[in-house]
Amino acid sequence: MDVTIAASTVGGRVQAPPSKSYTHRAVLAAGYAEGATVRGPLVSADTRATMRAVEAFGGSVDTRELEDGATALDIDGFGGRPGVPADVVDCANSGTTTRLTTATAALADGLTVLTGDESLRARPQGPLLRAIDQVGGRAESTRGNGQAPLVVGGPVHGGSAAVPGDVSSQFITALLMAGAVTEAGVDITLQTELKSAPYVDITLEVLDGFGVRARETDRGFSVGGGQTYDPGDGYDVPGDFSSVSYLLAAGAVAGVDGVTVTGAYPSAQGDQAIVEVLDRMGADVFWDREAGELTTTENELEGVEVSVADTPDLLPTVAVLGAVADGTTRVVDAEHVRYKETDRVTAMAEALEQLGASVEEEQESLTVHGGDSALRGATVDGRGDHRIIMALSVAGLAAEGLTTVRGADDVDVSFPGFFDALAGLGADIRRE
Repeated sequence: MDVTIAASTVGGRVQAPPSKSYTHRAVLAAGYAEGATVRGPLVSADTRATMRAVEAFGGSVDTRELEDGATALDIDGFGGRPGVPADVVDCANSGTTTRLTTATAALADGLTVLTGDESLRARPQGPLLRAIDQVGGRAESTRGNGQAPLVVGGPVHGGSAAVPGDVSSQFITALLMAGAVTEAGVDITLQTELKSAPYVDITLEVLDGFGVRARETDRGFSVGGGQTYDPGDGYDVPGDFSSVSYLLAAGAVAGVDGVTVTGAYPSAQGDQAIVEVLDRMGADVFWDREAGELTTTENELEGVEVSVADTPDLLPTVAVLGAVADGTTRVVDAEHVRYKETDRVTAMAEALEQLGASVEEEQESLTVHGGDSALRGATVDGRGDHRIIMALSVAGLAAEGLTTVRGADDVDVSFPGFFDALAGLGADIRRE
C-alpha cells in the first residue's frame, strides 16, 4: 500500500496505542508462567510473532474482547519448560521476538531453529549466541555470521555471561527473562556502556509485575534461578510512547487546534523523553500525568541537540521535527540506530533530502538544518520500516504539495491504526 498525504492541519483527541515493548515482554512472560491474562495488548505483526513463538514452545494464545471493548489475551504457558518446536520458528520482521525467544530456545531439551524475513536475517545476534554458549547452551548462526537463521539448543542451567551493552539491550532482556527459570540464574557482565537502558528498565518492570525478581548490579544485571512467573489476576499493557511520538509531532507541526493523546501515562519507557524534546524545541506541550493526557499545539520550533543513546526509536521523529524547526537540530549517539529494520540514519537522511531538507549524515549522528530547509512533497520509500513510514507521514503534513510514502502498510508492525488515527485528526490522506 502507498499513502499520499497532502499538507494538512490536524486537531482533536486520539488514543495512544498499546506499547509494543511491554506487549512482547508480557506475552513471553505469560508463556514462561503456567498461564496469564494480558489485558490491552498491542496486536500487530511484531507481537503476533511473539504469540506464535509462545505457541511453538508449547503454549497457547486466545484473544477475546472485554466488556469495555478492550482486547485481552488468555495465554496458557509452558511453565518455564519450553518444548522443542515441531517446526522452524518464523519471527518474521520482529527482532525483539528473535532475541527474546532465542534465550527461550536455550531452555528446551533439543534444537530450535529461528529465522525471519530478509531484514531480520541481516541483524546482529552474535553477542547473544556467545552468551548462551557461556551459560552452557548451544547457539549458532547457520551462516557463521552471527545472523539468522539460528540453531539453539539446551537445556541451559544458568551461570555467568559477558555481553556488550552497545549493540542491543534486548540481549540483556532475553537472558534475564530466561535466566529466572534456570536452576542457577544468570549474572550478566556488561562489556561496554549500556545503550537503550530504558528498555531494560521496562523488562525489570514487567518481570516485577509477574513476580520475578531481577536487579541491576555494579557490573551489569542479575536474576536468581528457580523463580516462578505469576502475575496474579493478570497484566495490563500501558500506552506506547514510541508511537505517541508521531502523534505529538503531528500536533507540533500541524496542530493548529491542538492534538491531545489519551492513555499516555508515565512509565519506564525511555521514549517519553519526546515530551522533553518538544519542550526544549519550543513546542506548546502540556502533560496531565494523572489523567494520562498529552497535548501539543502547532508553534514555532527551534533546533536542538538530542542524544538517542537510550531512545533510538525517536531518531526519525526528531529528524522530522528538525526539518520543520528554525536553526539546526543534531541527533547524536545514533550509530546503534543503524541496526534496526533498516539503517534509520541513512533512511531518514535520504528521504528528508528528497523532501527538500538540508541534511548531514555522519556515522554516529544526523544533522538537519531546518533554517535551510523548505519541505516540499515528493515520493519517498518507507523501506519496510514502520518508524520511517510514520515519521515521513508526519513530514507530509508540513510539506508543500503531496507526499507519497511507498510500502506504508508496514505500519502494521507497531501501530496498525496509524493512518486511521491521522485521518481522524483531520489529515488529508489517500491510500492506494
